[in-house]
Amino acid sequence: MKVRGAVLREMGLPAPYAESRPLEVVELELDGPGPGELLIRVGAAGLCHSDLSVIDGSRPRVMPMVLGHEAAGEVVAIGAGVDDFETGDHVILSFVPACGGCEACRSGRAALCDPGAAANASGTLLGGERRWEGDYNHHLGVSAFADHAVVSARSAVKVDPSVPFEVAALFGCAVLTGVGAVTNSAGVQLGESVAIFGLGGVGLAALLGARIAGAAKIVAIDVLQSKLDLALELGATDVVLAGEGTVENVRKATGGKGAHKAIETVGNAAVLGDAYAATRRGGTTVTVGLPHPSKMLEISAVSLVAEERTLRGSYLGSCVPALDVPRYVELYQAGRLPVEKLLTHTIALDEINEGFDRLARGEAVRQAVVF
Repeated sequence: MKVRGAVLREMGLPAPYAESRPLEVVELELDGPGPGELLIRVGAAGLCHSDLSVIDGSRPRVMPMVLGHEAAGEVVAIGAGVDDFETGDHVILSFVPACGGCEACRSGRAALCDPGAAANASGTLLGGERRWEGDYNHHLGVSAFADHAVVSARSAVKVDPSVPFEVAALFGCAVLTGVGAVTNSAGVQLGESVAIFGLGGVGLAALLGARIAGAAKIVAIDVLQSKLDLALELGATDVVLAGEGTVENVRKATGGKGAHKAIETVGNAAVLGDAYAATRRGGTTVTVGLPHPSKMLEISAVSLVAEERTLRGSYLGSCVPALDVPRYVELYQAGRLPVEKLLTHTIALDEINEGFDRLARGEAVRQAVVF
């Protein structure tokens, strides 16, 4: 079938993207779903910094690629061997297809699925196939910047059709990553203090997660005052404008000791160093950001032992999407997880380059292409 999609052919083109046009909206040929796969009519797809990291070359991927990884849509065709979906089902798509059988999946760590990681790195679907005709690659098994996409059924989670596509899409990355980092990776407990570095879609989702977890003190840190103002609206107890004295100001806001838990979402090694320094003795620092692979982190090695600190990574919020997505959607429907407040812009596919300019300048939290 013929599909309109946004193709990235070359990484590293300079901003502004409205001029360099790294994403080209073209007509593509998409094959039908193979065994274990679904054809999805994409309802909405979010613009995420992980997409921007591919565009600017800091997260290298195989080219050319139909970009986009955070989405929701409707099942319109089903491949052989798929028994748990029906046409018409609304689904949220996860950017790690969990095979269910590898060691990581069997131990409850779907984000580390070995076959899923291999498929994502090679630009294929979970089964190793490409459904785009020609030499186009899939982005993280999703390729959501297209009006239709073929995905592994292992990438899809059913969602109540009453949830608007542009809201449902955010659960596939921003919510899983941010809320999961707080509840699964950091294990924030009732009454603890949490410092959140970076207030994009993931960071603000982490803020919402910290509220649900019962954090007594939530310190939000960003370089933009507008993001700090929004963080206060969403429940932050304190805000810190990032710059000189960031660590000292976070410590001051947490009684001088530092935060029990810190969540770093920027993908910058220096910011991660600040997040680590802003935690207290016995504290935990969780990073979900994706810095360039060449960047290195320096910390005091002895502090890990003498102060019993923990530093850990979190991919996909350490979530199992089939379990966590329904839980988070229920919280949204109950009014306890107001994900819709993260959505600041809806755009058309033809406006996607301008949307990434807006994201790069920090003028948006989450934008969604609505089809």
